Amino acid sequence: MEGFNTFEKQDKVLIGMSGGVDSSVAVRILQEQGFAVQGAVIRFSPAHDAAVTAAQATADTLKIPLHVIDAEQAFETHVILPFCENYCAGRTPNPCIACNPLVKFRLLAEKADELGCAFIATGHYARVEVGEDGISRIAVPESAARDQSYMLYRLPQDILRKLVLPLGEFEKDDIREMARELQLACADAPDSMEICFIPDGDYSAYIRARGFSPKIGRFIGPDGEDLGAHAGVDHYTVGQRKGLGIAAGRPLFVKAILPSGDIQLAETGQEYSTCMTLTDLATPDGEPLAAGEYLVKIRSAAKPTPCRYDGSGSVTFPEPVRAPAPGQSAVFYRDGLVYGGGIIDTTD
Repeated sequence: MEGFNTFEKQDKVLIGMSGGVDSSVAVRILQEQGFAVQGAVIRFSPAHDAAVTAAQATADTLKIPLHVIDAEQAFETHVILPFCENYCAGRTPNPCIACNPLVKFRLLAEKADELGCAFIATGHYARVEVGEDGISRIAVPESAARDQSYMLYRLPQDILRKLVLPLGEFEKDDIREMARELQLACADAPDSMEICFIPDGDYSAYIRARGFSPKIGRFIGPDGEDLGAHAGVDHYTVGQRKGLGIAAGRPLFVKAILPSGDIQLAETGQEYSTCMTLTDLATPDGEPLAAGEYLVKIRSAAKPTPCRYDGSGSVTFPEPVRAPAPGQSAVFYRDGLVYGGGIIDTTD
């Protein structure tokens, strides 16, 4: 590690890099905060080879060492297979939520320990706060438009205690401007909107190419009428209106994907729910989530809405919410802090 002997005099941090603008600028922010920064890029699948190349270019520009972590087998086991299985069962999984605690942050932490780095960091728009109870929790960032706290709700305490999130105090425009000042090639690159291991966004083709056979069934109308065969449950999600491929003479949306493979449709106004049940709950300290009043997000881009949690997996809403989707996560907040969350299982 010739040329990086100042590491012994500073707090060392290992930052996860993708070659994108957020993690790239986060490197410089950490350096300005006095950290001795090393980078790590995780190769989750062959689709990530370009990210490895881009991260290396950024590391060279910012003059930090970069470590490549191979995670293909772990990613296959913990992310890709459950993603395919859930879609085939008519659920809508969020692979990032599974990846963060089981693959990405776990491997970053292990590599940091190997390198003697006390901290890990990423370019997520969120913060970490330690409460009076000594528990570290994810907190919402300054930028409400870029809030990624929802994606990090399953991180455990051993990760949160060493996690640094330098973008929590910034807006995206600020980050792009810093990238231009640093003359980074990624300064004006568009944000990725697709799942990282399916860059073309064709989930169904990806799932079927891997040998999975999603259930085939019928569209069932609001009055129980048979509206014809659908293309397979992997093409649809609860709340979906467009791309159904049926001519019903009135707007319809997916109300539920049934265990049989049939898809229940409903008319506008019938997509709202007043309660739901959750499974696989997680909290920052590993303790059961206490019953009480919270704000909850039922998808990443949703606005937090008031709810009551009963302490055993059931959530009720004083005002109905639109289309909670089984397989997605519900994340609970108080005072801008993440208190836990779980996987949506059923809705009313």
